[in-house]
Amino acid sequence: MGLSGDGNDGRSWGCGLRNLVRRKEVDSANSSRGSLLAKELSVLHLIAIGVGSTIGAGVYILVGTVAREHSGPALTFSFLVAGIAAALSAFCYAELASRCPSAGSAYHYSYICVGEGVAWLIGWALILEYTIGGSAVARGISPNLALLFGGPDSLPAFLARQHIPGLDVVVDPCAAALVIIVTGLLCVGIKESTMAQAIVTTANVCAMIFVIVAGTYLGFKTGWPGYELPTGYFPFGVDGMLAGSATVFFAYIGFDSVASTAEEVKNPQRDLPLGIASALSVCCALYMLVSGVIVGLVPYYSMDPDTPISSAFASHGMKWAAFIITAGAVMALCSTLMGSILPQPRILMAMARDGLLPPFFSDINKKTQVPIKSTIATGICAAVLAFFMDVSQLAGMVSVGTLLAFTMVAISVLILRYVPPDEVPLPSSLQSSIDSVALRYSSQDIYGNDRGVSVDTVKGEARPLLNEKEITFDYPLIIKRVQANFTEKNRRILAGWTIMFTCIGAFVLTFAASSLGLPSSLRFSLCGVGGTLLLSGLVVLTVIDQDEGRHSFGHSGGFICPLVPLLPIVCILINLYLLINLGAATWARVSVWLMIGVVVYVFYGRNHSSLLNVVYVPTAHVEEIRRNSGETLA
Repeated sequence: MGLSGDGNDGRSWGCGLRNLVRRKEVDSANSSRGSLLAKELSVLHLIAIGVGSTIGAGVYILVGTVAREHSGPALTFSFLVAGIAAALSAFCYAELASRCPSAGSAYHYSYICVGEGVAWLIGWALILEYTIGGSAVARGISPNLALLFGGPDSLPAFLARQHIPGLDVVVDPCAAALVIIVTGLLCVGIKESTMAQAIVTTANVCAMIFVIVAGTYLGFKTGWPGYELPTGYFPFGVDGMLAGSATVFFAYIGFDSVASTAEEVKNPQRDLPLGIASALSVCCALYMLVSGVIVGLVPYYSMDPDTPISSAFASHGMKWAAFIITAGAVMALCSTLMGSILPQPRILMAMARDGLLPPFFSDINKKTQVPIKSTIATGICAAVLAFFMDVSQLAGMVSVGTLLAFTMVAISVLILRYVPPDEVPLPSSLQSSIDSVALRYSSQDIYGNDRGVSVDTVKGEARPLLNEKEITFDYPLIIKRVQANFTEKNRRILAGWTIMFTCIGAFVLTFAASSLGLPSSLRFSLCGVGGTLLLSGLVVLTVIDQDEGRHSFGHSGGFICPLVPLLPIVCILINLYLLINLGAATWARVSVWLMIGVVVYVFYGRNHSSLLNVVYVPTAHVEEIRRNSGETLA
């Protein structure tokens, strides 16, 4: 896929590498199709999606495990610290979602700010996350549903789990049926499915409020025995509380589902930040209140790790409360299942719109205005997995996609602020208009070579994030005007390199801090190198000015992430630390999936990308080129 047919292998390799960093336009989705998703969602809908996707049945189990092993009575602080860490990513999501309100979430932002290669890997990882996540949630519903109806064997035979000796698998018809039901509901329409999720989420929240109110009553009645302990409030120390925060951090994963519906929001600049912030705040408040009550009712070392809330009430003579708590767990799982399946069709649709996946996935039903084909494909895959596989051992793979997305969103905020894309891809059909405008500025901006022009962007290619030495090609394109102030060009170069080395420093520091098996001298040396790069990057980005182009990038008037560059850098550091500590087995499985993704991209995506035959021109000339094209067509 070279620029010319001269057979120059070096140039072909260079073109292939530069294709990985070609970036798309903010509103490329709107310009490529006439049929868009229905704009039906308000702030309340977004809160329902965010809370429903975040609060799963994990909270009914996590409080026991984390309190016993890490936090003790300080579990409330663990949830608070984890909530603050999640809020860092939420701030980054809120700015990008309001500036770039289109389906695709982190994949979309990465494609705009970083490049096609990274965006593909993020999208591919998110596909894995939502598929396995939805299947794992569905497998967890049937045993809880059976308990709700009287016991492990209370479900009808056609819904109960069955062991197939010949295949040595345990099939779960109930899980598959629930996935199919949710898929059908999502096909009806975004507003209808969101309303259903809101109803289920409300039932779950009511169950948690019951736990808080009834537990508070019991606590004051019994004198809060869980807090009257000789070990104090921090039996495992502050380190144990922080270790508990790292564990319960994953209880906050889910608010990114709100960003995936950006294209369906009526007023994305206002509603998306409010929806993300409100959903995260509600979840954090509920987690802290529930955990604060439960660890006060029962000493942390006596808590049941499997059913901590039910057993806490049972120990005080309220066994009947188990029914309400189990019902809340079932509602939480159903809501989380909807939140897991909802984003994936939109990720598939966004990738298909950009040509990286077959156009089959980008079709939008004219009546319901949802990507029905993508939704059905997602539902079938998730239902098959839920029916045949116990995917609990693969649950760690879900976290990889989320944490990779969180990391790239934070990096995208830094890029947007310091080195926002200053070129726009235009279709090659506008080549005559581009040439016309190029000639208009040739006398003052473009310097001749043996074929007449010298350019810094190439048909079908985008410049990398870091400015490189200008290369001469044979195509008559527009070059950006020579900067009157050379300092601005140097500032962008410095900022680009600084962002890159800051990310490297964060990786080296977290890797060394987590690798306890390394020799002490090597480990401390790596920590020193990583810490130096990280702090130097923070200082440099704090001192230099942010790019003026950030004010006009994307849609203005939305949320602005505070404390840049500190907040995104801390977010990168936290997410890299969690990624590295997921374990070698998890990374081995994820690596296989990512390698499959690389093969798909090499043999399909890069050759069908919508940016394959575009011309990159400076942002300052885009409107003039389009006006000139309109005049020519007229």
